[in-house]
Amino acid sequence: MDYRINDIDRVIKNAVDVMENSRLQIYSICESARKEMVNLSQELNQLLAETADIIDKVDKLEQEYRRARIRLTEVSRDFVRYKEEDIKNAYEKATQIQMELMVHREKEGYVKARRDDLQKRVRNVEQSIERAETIGSQINVVLEYLSGDLNQVTRILESAKNRQQIGLKIILAQEEERKRIAREIHDGPAQSLANIVLRTEIAERMLGKQEFQLVQEELLDLKGQVRSGLEEIRKIIFNLRPMALDDLGLVPTLRKYVQDFEEKTRIRTTFDTIGKEMRLPSAMEAGMYRLVQEAFTNALKHAEASYVALELTYQAQMVKIVVKDNGVGFHVDLIESRAKDSAHFGLIGMRERVELLEGRMEIESEIKQGTKITIHIPINAEQRKE
Repeated sequence: MDYRINDIDRVIKNAVDVMENSRLQIYSICESARKEMVNLSQELNQLLAETADIIDKVDKLEQEYRRARIRLTEVSRDFVRYKEEDIKNAYEKATQIQMELMVHREKEGYVKARRDDLQKRVRNVEQSIERAETIGSQINVVLEYLSGDLNQVTRILESAKNRQQIGLKIILAQEEERKRIAREIHDGPAQSLANIVLRTEIAERMLGKQEFQLVQEELLDLKGQVRSGLEEIRKIIFNLRPMALDDLGLVPTLRKYVQDFEEKTRIRTTFDTIGKEMRLPSAMEAGMYRLVQEAFTNALKHAEASYVALELTYQAQMVKIVVKDNGVGFHVDLIESRAKDSAHFGLIGMRERVELLEGRMEIESEIKQGTKITIHIPINAEQRKE
């Protein structure tokens, strides 16, 4: 047994080294992205100030041009009061203001295009930073487990009755991290964006009483961008951790997921439940939700299905999940031999998650006959929530 422990220890140490190197690389990427974010933000702020100045200048020139046109009309009609030189001066002034207005309008279009491009680049860099931070957090979780006492890990693994507990702890750690990120986004950027939308609506109503059409269009554009960003953040929050999972339970959350899946993909779906619904530990419900999510994702990406069905059965000592589709199907016996094939990586990940929950998964599929995935997750009285 000692030599096995040493071998496992050596493998874990090698894995820790690889993960440490990966973490440093991700940290370097994240820092570079933050520096780029600072530079882009500074450039964007300068450009926003320049845009505001040009818009203000265009507004003033438009007013001056209207006054010059009125003046030109006035002197052109009254030949008694005004001389030919007055008419010439009025015409030249109107022409000069018109040319200056055209130049500034071109500048306005140019700076607006630059502004939109910079804002898009800022959003892309922000998303890169968020992804890098998420991966870094996941690596930290893995390192914490890999850096633990090997003898203790070995003893736990030797006890079959604790295997599911280990799986639940891993899933719980992942879900806690997802909830933390979701809470931070909800309390921070989401609230700020909602406040910005409210303020732009107020400004729009106030400006609507005056003749600042360009300013109104600018506010409308800003409001649309903010609303779009707010919607994206809400989608991120739901994907990270569906709040209904904690508040309402597994069945209502899955029902909403299935409905959203059908609306988004235009793939017809059904969801049926059998037996008396019961609340289970948060980590177990989260694990089941992720299994269904992965199964539907696989059907979307690889099955070319037009119909996906979900059936959830509650039994005394077991929860059974069945996901069926009418897609292109595949040869099940090739899954094990091609475990690293990207086309089947989702199924391999599902199998590993099922094993962590001390369950079993069966896959039935034939070419052009669709696919059926059946998952059995054991439960007991101690695990149920009253």
